[in-house]
Amino acid sequence: MRLGLIGKSILRSSSPDLHIRLGQLTGIPATYELIDALETPIDSLGSKVNELVQQGYRGVNVTYPFKEEAVRVASSISEGARMVGSANTLIFKPEGIHAENTDFTGFISGFKATLGERKPGRVLLIGTGGVGKAVAFGLGKLGTEEIILLDLDESKSRHLAEELCNNGFNASTITQDALATTVSECDGLVNCTPIGHEKSPGCPLPKALIESRHWIFDAVYVPAVTEFITAAKAAGAQVMSGVSLFVFQGVDAFKLFCEDADKRVLADAQADELFKHYKQLLLKGAI
Repeated sequence: MRLGLIGKSILRSSSPDLHIRLGQLTGIPATYELIDALETPIDSLGSKVNELVQQGYRGVNVTYPFKEEAVRVASSISEGARMVGSANTLIFKPEGIHAENTDFTGFISGFKATLGERKPGRVLLIGTGGVGKAVAFGLGKLGTEEIILLDLDESKSRHLAEELCNNGFNASTITQDALATTVSECDGLVNCTPIGHEKSPGCPLPKALIESRHWIFDAVYVPAVTEFITAAKAAGAQVMSGVSLFVFQGVDAFKLFCEDADKRVLADAQADELFKHYKQLLLKGAI
C-alpha cells in the first residue's frame, strides 16, 4: 500500500516509521514517502495529488501549509474536516478523493484511551492554530461543558469561539490577565502551542496553578515528556501526552487507508500497545 506525507520542512517527520509499523502490525505492508515542497516545489496540492493517484497511491497525509487546500481538492469531506475547515488525510477512492481530519478523531480516540470514562468538564485551551482548532472541536464532540480559548492573537481565539458556538458547542475566550482565575475554575488544561517543544522549552502556564483534580493534554510530543507534563504529574493530575495524539491520528488515518482495500484493521488493544511502544522509543530518542 503506497502512502505519503505532503508538506514543508517534513524530512525529520516520524510518520514513515509510524505507518510502516502499522503495516507490520496489521499484516498490510506499506511504503510511506515524504514529499517535501521545500525540496521539490509543488505547483499546487491538486496537481500533486492527481499525480500520486495516477502512480497508484492509496492516499496521503497532509501537513503545513496544505491542510486547508486539502479540503478544496476533495470530492467528499468528513464531519471533522468540515467543522475544522482543514484536512490532514486524503484517501484516494474509485469514486473520488475523501478528506478527513484525524487530528480531530485522533484526539477523541486518545482521550478515551488515556482518560477512560472521565468527562472533560470545563476546559482551558491555549493556542488556537491548526491543531488547537482540531482539538477544540474534538473537545466539543466529547461533551465538554465549556471550551475557554486563550491565544496571543485574540482575533483568532474569538473567531474559533464563534465557529464552535455555530456548531452547537459552548465556547468563550479570555485574555492573559484572566489565566490564573480561569485555571482555578477549569477541569482540563490543554496546550496546543509550541511551548514545551525541544526548540521552544518552557511551560504554557505557571506550574503552581496545576492541581491534582485537573487533567491535562499537551500537543507537543518531542520531547515525549514536556515541562507541562512533568509539572502535571508532580501535582497528581491525569495526563494525556502528545504522543497519544500522534499515534492515534496515525492509527485513524491508517484505518481509513485500509478501509476499502483490506478489511483488516488495527484492534483497540493493538493501538494501545503501539502507543506505549512508541512513547518508549521517543523517550529513548530512538526515532
